[in-house]
Amino acid sequence: MSQLLHPLDELYRRAESAMDPAAWAYLNGGAVDELAVRRNPDRFAEIRLLPRVGVDVSALRTSQDLLGIELPYPIMLAPAALQRLFAADGELGTVRGAKAAGATAVISMESSVATRELAGEAGPFFQHIYVQKDRELTLELVRMAEEAGARGIAVTLDNPVPGIRYRQDAGMLGLPEGVRRANLESGGVPRLTGGYLDPSMTWRDLEWLVAQTELPIIGKGILHPEDARFAVEAGLQAVYVSNHGGRNLDTVAHPIDCVRAVSEVVAGRVPVLLDGGIRRGTDVLKALALGADAVLIGRPYVWGLAAAGAAGVKSVVETIRDEFLAAMAMCGLASLADITPAVIFGEEG
Repeated sequence: MSQLLHPLDELYRRAESAMDPAAWAYLNGGAVDELAVRRNPDRFAEIRLLPRVGVDVSALRTSQDLLGIELPYPIMLAPAALQRLFAADGELGTVRGAKAAGATAVISMESSVATRELAGEAGPFFQHIYVQKDRELTLELVRMAEEAGARGIAVTLDNPVPGIRYRQDAGMLGLPEGVRRANLESGGVPRLTGGYLDPSMTWRDLEWLVAQTELPIIGKGILHPEDARFAVEAGLQAVYVSNHGGRNLDTVAHPIDCVRAVSEVVAGRVPVLLDGGIRRGTDVLKALALGADAVLIGRPYVWGLAAAGAAGVKSVVETIRDEFLAAMAMCGLASLADITPAVIFGEEG
């Protein structure tokens, strides 16, 4: 009998074979000993579901409005930088695959294809940025997002200094020829000369950013419930629970262990998003049960991109979506509104 292989595991294998070893290390590496990277997917497997039966699940209702975008199901694509390291089409393949699957993508500030070029190929999308030391450059990025038609801006909050990434640093000594940070150039000249992380950024800077645009601002990288409260008070319009894929701080808390407290503080005032280790449809269900409104896939869609381009991205999204729908039905959940902590074993009381 042949060994069973999950479709995402097969794409992982194909991506590793197709990708340059330095790019593979960049994508899959993390901070220091990479304990958080390994635990991110493993933690979901420790959580058990508690199904209910005798429920009509013949017509599942999974659509929702998220900041003005109608999501057909609560699965999106997280920002990932420099995707031409992984496939020739880079982010073009990602947005095409996302659109084909009906999933909303978040385009990285460090995209290797300019957001302006991606906009015509993408469905509804969000733009990711870091608040720059150079506030004028920050405003340029905001205006770029507005002009390209982004539906909101996700700003990273959890990266005041670079993460210590031994595997990445050993393999990636510089960008290969033909790969560039397309949104951060002017006339082919890089705009970043002294680094772009600003360790002085505070909630006051987030209030300033909110005042600069009518686009909703999403705060990415929140784990502590008090930070969720500060985010709402600063005017952010969504809270994004994430540990940066384990790339910044090792042994950091897992988002699934933080999302419930964050959701309780937010109390429905803004949407709560989550990423970090989503590999299966049951992971999506568990995240929603504990307080997320939607989840974002990270590394797996890049494996799909590297293995099979836009079709691979589409396949990853649809695989996780189909597993999520099956899990909803088998747990007796006919709609997103029916998903509560009671579907988690030990939370039924």
